Amino acid sequence: MGTAAFKRSLPQVDVRAAHADDLDALVMLERTVFADDCMSRASLKRFLSRPTAEVLLATCGGDVAGCAIVLFRAGSNLARLYSLAVAPSCEGCGVAPLLLHAAEASAGARHCTELRLEVHENNGRAIACYRKAGYCEFGRLTGYYNDLGDALRFRKVLPVIRK
Repeated sequence: MGTAAFKRSLPQVDVRAAHADDLDALVMLERTVFADDCMSRASLKRFLSRPTAEVLLATCGGDVAGCAIVLFRAGSNLARLYSLAVAPSCEGCGVAPLLLHAAEASAGARHCTELRLEVHENNGRAIACYRKAGYCEFGRLTGYYNDLGDALRFRKVLPVIRK
C-alpha cells in the first residue's frame, strides 16, 4: 500500500478587510511568520489606515489564520502584494490561495490590471503557490532581504472587471 499525501483543511476560513482593532493579532502573526524580517507595529498600523493599502485578514473560528497586504499607487494600474503571511498552524490548509484570490479581487476592484510581488528565493512553498495561481517570474532583486537572499519577482495579469 502506497503512502498518500493528505491536504489538511480548516473547517471555515473567512477573509475580510482588517481593522484597527486587529493590530495586535497582525503584529503577533508578523512576528511568528517573519521572525527575522518582520514589519514593525507602526508599519502595520500605517497600512491599516492608508487609503493606498488594503490589509486582508483570514480567520478561522475567531483565530487569525493569515493576512495579505496589497499596495496601490494613484494613477497606476499595477498593484503590489507587499506581504502574505499564514499562521504556522494553518500551513497547508489552503489559506494562502484564499488570501491570494482576495488580494487579486481587491486589486481588480481598483481597476488594476496586474498584481506583482517579491518572494525570497528559498521560499519554495510560496513560490509553488504563486506559480500554481498563475504568476510568472519576471525578474530578480539581488540581496533584497535582510539575510542578503535574492527576491524573485512574480506578476499576474488580472482579468478586466467591466461594470
